[in-house]
Amino acid sequence: MKGIVGRKLGMTQVFDSDTGRVTPVTVIEAGPCPVVQVKTVATDGYDAVQLAFDAVAERKLTKGEIGHLRTNGVEPHRRLVEFRGGSELTVGETVTVEAFQPGDSVKVSGVSIGKGFAGTIKRHRFHRGPKTHGSHNVRKPGSIGASATPSRVFKGMKMAGRLGGKRVTQVGLVVHEIDAEQGLLLVKGAVPGPKNGIVEVREERAHGKH
Repeated sequence: MKGIVGRKLGMTQVFDSDTGRVTPVTVIEAGPCPVVQVKTVATDGYDAVQLAFDAVAERKLTKGEIGHLRTNGVEPHRRLVEFRGGSELTVGETVTVEAFQPGDSVKVSGVSIGKGFAGTIKRHRFHRGPKTHGSHNVRKPGSIGASATPSRVFKGMKMAGRLGGKRVTQVGLVVHEIDAEQGLLLVKGAVPGPKNGIVEVREERAHGKH
């Protein structure tokens, strides 16, 4: 399983001088991510690789975090991310954008942009009610359940509430280009999260294959 942690810088366009085609891409400043720990089924019950990202001063971490990193010979980093699946990486190696190649299928995970408290029309794409003939049901959600039976509102009912700010994984993305010198990963299309948001880039495999 190939994976890397990065920071979303924003979106731009890449122009192909040969075909004249313009491709929208998201620029991700990915890595370098030192390998902190390699987990196996025999020792931990599952296969995974733990990577560190975003180097910081030691004073910004807890003693437990510093000890965990120091035990594995890694400098202080703000974030630790596990990538499930088997890997040939070893502790002490560093993952960079060169782990990916243009054309690789990837999926990107991040925390979506928070939009605050939203009504049902914006949050769940409900249709509004009529505006004429004295209607008071313009942007109201409508009925959310019966009164006598079952005398309650069922769980999962689509209602107003907080929109965004949740972990989202965008699948079906493709690596358009890499810049090894600047540590940039250009992914075709949009990825979750705001500018400067932390994202996780994983290779995407066909369903059922490991």
